[in-house]
Amino acid sequence: MRRSIALLALACAAAGLWALPPLLHEMPARAQAVAAEVGDSGAEVARVRVEKAARRVILLDAEGRPLRVFTDIQLGPAPTGPKHFEGDGRTPEGHYTIDHGNPASAYHLSLHISYPDAADRAYAAAAGRAPGGQIFLHGQPNGFGPLRAPGDWTEGCIALKNSEIEEIWQRVGDGTPIDIVP
Repeated sequence: MRRSIALLALACAAAGLWALPPLLHEMPARAQAVAAEVGDSGAEVARVRVEKAARRVILLDAEGRPLRVFTDIQLGPAPTGPKHFEGDGRTPEGHYTIDHGNPASAYHLSLHISYPDAADRAYAAAAGRAPGGQIFLHGQPNGFGPLRAPGDWTEGCIALKNSEIEEIWQRVGDGTPIDIVP
């Protein structure tokens, strides 16, 4: 399955079609493959919601109905409050976008979150600091196998079990809005 996804990504990149799926506003190709495989009703993930205090990620349809809930997520070492600065160990709060995936990540698959936005950059600049960046939904560090790193260990990212990020990877396309709430 991973090899098929990698080959599809390479073929699209070679053809210059890497930006095409979000422009078509259809179910992502990686989502279509999973839907067919598991007999899914085809309900497209329209939005992702991360609830930091509840420790869950929720995939939502266009009407805001939950399609799938993942619990027991891991955050940074200072999980309470929004991310303001690089190195603060916090996960951002706000409205962002999943803007690209990285199948060759140092973690088991990763989906990039569009933090920082203009307001985040302005807040950090007013304090004379950097806002940080490179915030992802991702799996466990490569080499852990089915094991999980203990506790809150990311630097502001949202970590899930490898099997969970695999499902999210398949169902969530580039351009999908993501809301991160306290």
